Amino acid sequence: MALRMEDVIRRPVITEKNTWLMEQSQYTFEVALDANKIQIKDAVERTFNVKVLAVNTLIVKAKKKSRMASRRGGRIAGTESAWKKAIVTLDPNDHIELFEQI
Repeated sequence: MALRMEDVIRRPVITEKNTWLMEQSQYTFEVALDANKIQIKDAVERTFNVKVLAVNTLIVKAKKKSRMASRRGGRIAGTESAWKKAIVTLDPNDHIELFEQI
């Protein structure tokens, strides 16, 4: 099943490292797990009207989580879902306004 352009980009990722990367014209997004680099490049170019030079992707592995369920010592264990991160390198003359506001 083909992904629609709206489904490729989930959200921007805002961290201290990503703020530093913005100075090098690199922006980070959470994307759909089954999206490929071509789909990500196309979605970013169409959504933000910029020129993408490169796309690097990686899958952030699931993390185990546990918490206390009651005062008697019951524990609930589970995992966070894995997600895919895309680091997009733009033309040095372009920038994304969405990230600049933060």
